[in-house]
Amino acid sequence: MDGRPTWVFGYGSLIWKQDFPFLEARRASITGWARRFWQGSHDHRGLEHDPGRVVTLVASPGQPCEGRAFLVEPEVFDHLDHREKNGYERVAVDIAFDSEVVQGVVYRATENNPAFLGPAAPEAMAAQINRCAGPSGSNRDYVLHLAQALREMGVADDHVFEVESRVLRG
Repeated sequence: MDGRPTWVFGYGSLIWKQDFPFLEARRASITGWARRFWQGSHDHRGLEHDPGRVVTLVASPGQPCEGRAFLVEPEVFDHLDHREKNGYERVAVDIAFDSEVVQGVVYRATENNPAFLGPAAPEAMAAQINRCAGPSGSNRDYVLHLAQALREMGVADDHVFEVESRVLRG
């Protein structure tokens, strides 16, 4: 980074939980990625021996992933890097707004990180999510907050809403 403010794309908890300062927030999207509950959370929404499930991005050619982008000063990355430490890497991405595209970054947990859980049946994910909690709260609350934030933005995400539906059924 060159010392200038940088856009950070949020597709999970960054959408609804901003515990960091930012200069501007805008609805945004990135293309070629899908949001999935395939990342384990040993540090926030679960425990080492019983990880919760949080979202990461998986390659999905041509598919848009909608979220929010935040313009942050360089020093904010110390906090964000710590917050997203459990398997997430900061990668460059093109972030699209209504009428422009800017270069920014996104935190993505890849398949080769130790906390990656991968796909599972929605019922199995829901059972795990309903069971797990960690220092940042229940895994269930994470899912419900994300689904609500997406609805408030007018974003339809079949995967998130399917997992939410199964979580609510208990």
